[in-house]
Amino acid sequence: MQTRELGKSGIQITPIITGTWQAGKSMWVGIEDDKTVKAIRAAFDAGITTVDTAEVYGQGHSEQIVATALSDVRDRAIYLTKVFANHLRPDQVIAACEGSLKNLKTDYIDLYQIHWPAGSFNNERVPIAETMQALNDLKQQGKIRAIGVSNFSQTQLAEAMQYGRIDSLQPPYSLFWRYIEQDAMSYCVEQQISILAYSPLAQGLLTGKFKSGHQFDPNDNRAKNKLFQGENFVRAQQALDRLRPIADRYQVSLANLAIAWLIAQPQTNAIVGARHADQAIENAHAATVALTPSDLAEIDAIGRMVTDHLDSNPVMWNW
Repeated sequence: MQTRELGKSGIQITPIITGTWQAGKSMWVGIEDDKTVKAIRAAFDAGITTVDTAEVYGQGHSEQIVATALSDVRDRAIYLTKVFANHLRPDQVIAACEGSLKNLKTDYIDLYQIHWPAGSFNNERVPIAETMQALNDLKQQGKIRAIGVSNFSQTQLAEAMQYGRIDSLQPPYSLFWRYIEQDAMSYCVEQQISILAYSPLAQGLLTGKFKSGHQFDPNDNRAKNKLFQGENFVRAQQALDRLRPIADRYQVSLANLAIAWLIAQPQTNAIVGARHADQAIENAHAATVALTPSDLAEIDAIGRMVTDHLDSNPVMWNW
């Protein structure tokens, strides 16, 4: 799989990245560690050498699962992890990084990201200058190679950039969820900041597997996802019906069509989760799909059947 530079860091990442939120088990159901380990390793063997995790995913469990899957190939893997919004004071950042290094069984993290802006979820509003100072110190010490942010607006991203180089922004972004296009995308292009899109399949909606009447377990975070509710879900089903002939034309799944469209967008890479090895291998195939300009435009228009009717709140869940 061809790689791309992460921002201006010199680090090479794959356009498809293995996501491991589900590996932490918290807010997910039916996840089994052994299958997750096999999925992460299968993705690596299929060419997806970049993996994204976070300290908050199962309170370190996801990071530990990544280590179990990839420690023996650490020199060829790219690790991305995150510090949560409750750990943004300088001493907390340092402690959280040390915890992640231990969980990941490594002495460096390729990309260390602020998971949510300070103040999120009623956490302390730590000035970004203080958090960035700690991140810059970690970078100078070689414990992290690059700094990123997640769930930041363009204004928040630009403020962080005043205190150090930011090489990535991780927002929710898919054919059915596109707030980044109206907010920070142009800034990311201008500043050569990589976009690492999470929920690129709209939490599975873009696979086409969820039919009318589907009910999620209340402990599954998707039960509160706006896209699975009411008219949004109806419009999504109509859009999927329009996408199927295009997928058939390329002889790919709906999921791979959606991923291929996404990684063709400016600066954009897709973080894709997998519950088992077959899914991980299938995800890798999306990197080989070369959509024509006319098909990219048609897919874009179909996606707007859903996104044009969403409200202005950039958070995907009714939390």
